[in-house]
Amino acid sequence: MRISSLVVLLSAALLCSSALAQTHEVKMLTRSATAGMVYEPDYLQIAPGDTVKFVATQSGHNAATLPGLLPEGAQAFKGKINEEIEQTFTVPGLYGIQCIPHLAMGMVMLIQVGEPAAQAPQLPATLPKRALDRMTAALHKQQAAQ
Repeated sequence: MRISSLVVLLSAALLCSSALAQTHEVKMLTRSATAGMVYEPDYLQIAPGDTVKFVATQSGHNAATLPGLLPEGAQAFKGKINEEIEQTFTVPGLYGIQCIPHLAMGMVMLIQVGEPAAQAPQLPATLPKRALDRMTAALHKQQAAQ
């Protein structure tokens, strides 16, 4: 009797935690009201277990993890051009996201999963200038959210 009660309790806890998970929408845009080649928003802070839905609002874009800005143990992903994808983030940390064909034009964003680290991350030295500038701006948003 005790074992079945424990199984029911654990199952209920798992169902409740997945029911609390949220889905966040990010638009992939060629042009927004303020800039070109952007993710909107360009910074998200989410909880572990939350999902981000990358919406192909305008054509020619994808969403992929940025090498060098991925938490240890996290799985890299790469969507196809014009593909709407959903990605669930379970490993806490900071994720850099890029549009591969528009990286040089600065189409990047940051996703903070869980609590931010005490120190700001080291951005990859290989980032093109526009991408580096936008990542730096997104890091300032992250620090302001703390």
